[in-house]
Amino acid sequence: MSEKSPKLRAELDGIPTYKPGKPAASGGAVAYKLSSNENPYPPLPGVLESAVAAAGNFNRYPDMACTGLVAELAERFGVPVEHIATGTGSVGVAQQLIQSTAGPGDEVIYAWRSFEAYPIITQISGATSVRVPLTDGDVHDLDAMADAITERTRLIFVCNPNNPTGTVVRRAELERFLDRVPSDVLVVLDEAYKEFVRDPEVPDGIEFYRNRPNVAVLRTFSKAYGLAGLRVGFAIAHEPVAAALRKTAVPFGVSQLAQDAAVASLRAEDELLGRVGSLVCERERVHAALVAQGWTVPETQANFVWMRLGERTADFAAACEKAGVVVRPFAGEGLRVTIGETEANDLFLHTAEAFFKEL
Repeated sequence: MSEKSPKLRAELDGIPTYKPGKPAASGGAVAYKLSSNENPYPPLPGVLESAVAAAGNFNRYPDMACTGLVAELAERFGVPVEHIATGTGSVGVAQQLIQSTAGPGDEVIYAWRSFEAYPIITQISGATSVRVPLTDGDVHDLDAMADAITERTRLIFVCNPNNPTGTVVRRAELERFLDRVPSDVLVVLDEAYKEFVRDPEVPDGIEFYRNRPNVAVLRTFSKAYGLAGLRVGFAIAHEPVAAALRKTAVPFGVSQLAQDAAVASLRAEDELLGRVGSLVCERERVHAALVAQGWTVPETQANFVWMRLGERTADFAAACEKAGVVVRPFAGEGLRVTIGETEANDLFLHTAEAFFKEL
């Protein structure tokens, strides 16, 4: 009898693999991980304690509706509880959004380069990616994205600030773009790095969601709140979209540890703002130092900087790793460097200065 392999979906053929930031080397010289946009600070006050308390009951299923967390978020953002849906990080909710809107024959539009999970989760759904190149300044080309809309378009991602470039779209241009999008196409404002924004012209996506039923806002506790290892994110969207997200969520996907830690993090906002402020100051210092060295680096409103190095990307990444700093290269394009501890940032800047002199 001939043996055949199980039949798998053709959409999975050639699917790109998500590449996490390379971990810092263990043992030997000190190595700093600046490759995953993680928060270098330990958990906020009260967060670890809440997680430890919840761990005592992990023989039980978590609250599938995330009732306590949803109530806290609804109060924090001034939205109905029915307009909030949770998931395993903002990327988990992003996948739920695509599952809710797009399938074979449908199109999902996003800028490129942008968050590398977009093409993966789009292809998994069987939908077609429509990638719109960034401008020469590494910013979303919203006019071109609007021009790319067809009758098959179901969802558009706008990553603001954009990962991995850190660049932003501002209020007036985003409003013009939204005015051009048909009301039956969902626009997802992916704001994973919202807390790091200091440009007053960069809007809070929630202000657009309030009177536009086709706008949803994505947020996460992984970045500013420092809960990357617990996997909890959420969307704010009008009831039909939020209800669809609850239908497509993995049952019990957000652990009770994550829920309780997220609530404790929201209640430690003063401490959070202080930490984020310190990281923003370091971001400005690193950016200014790179410009002073001679690099062309786009303005960033996230917790990382982007350096377009083309064919020298791998060489610079290797130089950083040799110096004890792990960064995130995108082969042939550039690299993203997370703002970390002051010592790590100094080590990176020293490496960048030496590398630039050899160009």
